[in-house]
Amino acid sequence: MPLADRIRRFLRSPQGQRARNRAGQIARDPRNQAKARSLLARFRGKGGGGHGRRY
Repeated sequence: MPLADRIRRFLRSPQGQRARNRAGQIARDPRNQAKARSLLARFRGKGGGGHGRRY
């Protein structure tokens, strides 16, 4: 069975619904949104406070 089908089946199950709802709650938390924005900015090369290696 392809992985995408297994994921779809899980998300339709009661356990998958609970996991999806919990992920939505976590994503709506402003602190987690700020963490995600900071992480994306680092990947895009903006900000990051000069951490990391520069050659």
